[in-house]
Amino acid sequence: MVRTYRVVSCFKMPKRSKVVPAPSGEGVFTIDMSSTSTLDIATASEQQVPAAAEMQARHGLLWHLLIDLPILLLVAAVCILLEVGAIPSRRSGFRCNDPDLSFPHTGDTMSISLIAAITVIVPYIIIWAIETILHRDDEYSIKKNKLLCSAKTAGFIYRDYIYGAVVNLTVLEILKCVVGSPRPTFFDLCEPDKARNCNGSEYVHSYTCTSTRFSRYLQIDSSRSFPSAHTSLSIYCGLFLAWYLQRRAFSWHNRSVLVVPLLQVLCIIYAMTCPLTRITDHRHHWWDVLSGAAMGLCSVIYTVLVLCKNFSQPAVVSTSDISSSDSNNHQSVRRLLASGPRVVGP
Repeated sequence: MVRTYRVVSCFKMPKRSKVVPAPSGEGVFTIDMSSTSTLDIATASEQQVPAAAEMQARHGLLWHLLIDLPILLLVAAVCILLEVGAIPSRRSGFRCNDPDLSFPHTGDTMSISLIAAITVIVPYIIIWAIETILHRDDEYSIKKNKLLCSAKTAGFIYRDYIYGAVVNLTVLEILKCVVGSPRPTFFDLCEPDKARNCNGSEYVHSYTCTSTRFSRYLQIDSSRSFPSAHTSLSIYCGLFLAWYLQRRAFSWHNRSVLVVPLLQVLCIIYAMTCPLTRITDHRHHWWDVLSGAAMGLCSVIYTVLVLCKNFSQPAVVSTSDISSSDSNNHQSVRRLLASGPRVVGP
């Protein structure tokens, strides 16, 4: 006996099957799978995917508020206490009449407040602007504000950026306190009491700062030359933005030829100018700047490749993807059934 199975409609849920004699002859039966009950895959997906995404977002927010935020505040508090000298740190000695430590203090060309403002504020503005330009509406975001959607996308990238910056700054502060290397302006800022009576190149292990012209913070900071935090943060910020622009906004075909390269050049100039000013201002030795640059480079490589996944586009499940997949499935089934009903032998 030979039976013929004929599929009349794909992606339908039959309520019942009906076996009827085939017109071709005796002993041949056809199973009609036709039914008025269908399964709307796109509609079901539209209801399930947003609900799952919303639940996942709530869980992520709770983790950020209860775990990440306290850790971030704790690390920031430790860095501030180390910076202001509330936590005791090591101070290396000095050699009497050392010319490398005898430069006058003339201030900073680029202050730490300026570096902090650029490091924290400028990257998010640039990332938000680029993500807004690259934003494309789909079924989930077409009813939402474009700036709001791009702000959320930029927030995920900015979160990883801040994480890398915090790690970099924490390592810098710990190294500064452990090494305790004198700055080139050490004698002018500290005016150590032992420097008045020592002769030749005698090495002094312990001393007390007696300067009345500078604040206590600058006196403590006079023994924190290695490594250069200004250099590390500027290298980290500048290279991160240049790398981001290269991966996310650099296109010779769809956008301006010069805007993105100009922004990249500005980022590189900022990353190079700040370290040079630390040497010309005699705030750091050249090896301090070199070590700070190496730390900034390692930090940006870690942040981009490990945390940001080299700025690859996140995989977002949307109804457009499901519809496209369903369309491909329909086409494949049509090709398979184009030759007519399938005959199965006993």
